[in-house]
Amino acid sequence: MYLALDVHYKSNYAKSVGVIFETVHDAIAQQVVIAQIDEVKPYEPGAFYKRELPCLLQVISKVKLGSLDAILVDGHVYIDDSLNYGLGGYLYEALASKIPIIGIAKRAFHSNRNTVKEVFRGSSENPLYVSAIGMDLDEAAAFISNMHGDYRHPTLLKSLDTHTKTP
Repeated sequence: MYLALDVHYKSNYAKSVGVIFETVHDAIAQQVVIAQIDEVKPYEPGAFYKRELPCLLQVISKVKLGSLDAILVDGHVYIDDSLNYGLGGYLYEALASKIPIIGIAKRAFHSNRNTVKEVFRGSSENPLYVSAIGMDLDEAAAFISNMHGDYRHPTLLKSLDTHTKTP
């Protein structure tokens, strides 16, 4: 089983959502888990994880962790080639390094070339930037490449985005 996570910030709260799915080829989530976070930390430049991580952990607290093979997050595992953590790395650490994390980002960091793989999906000329911790980077990139859907963003990740943005 896999869990993909995302957060959407509203004016006075955040909505954190997770979709649980069984295989890389699934088009529909088996379960959607939602948490509303009323006290959201302010955005801190260079430390986005401080705002996002508590929101993700709210959803994760509602999931049986032992059943998960990996967690997918909207963001980077590392922010540079020196292995400084991004959101995914901090999540891995918060989960006691027990569950592999796959980071999927829409943009690259200029100092992050060796810890990400560009994944081109469908006919898009814009890659997704995949990173991983707790599993092989090539395996993580192949996982994202093989997820269901014909477009840049896999079907389940588009569905996740829709869930986070609907009231």
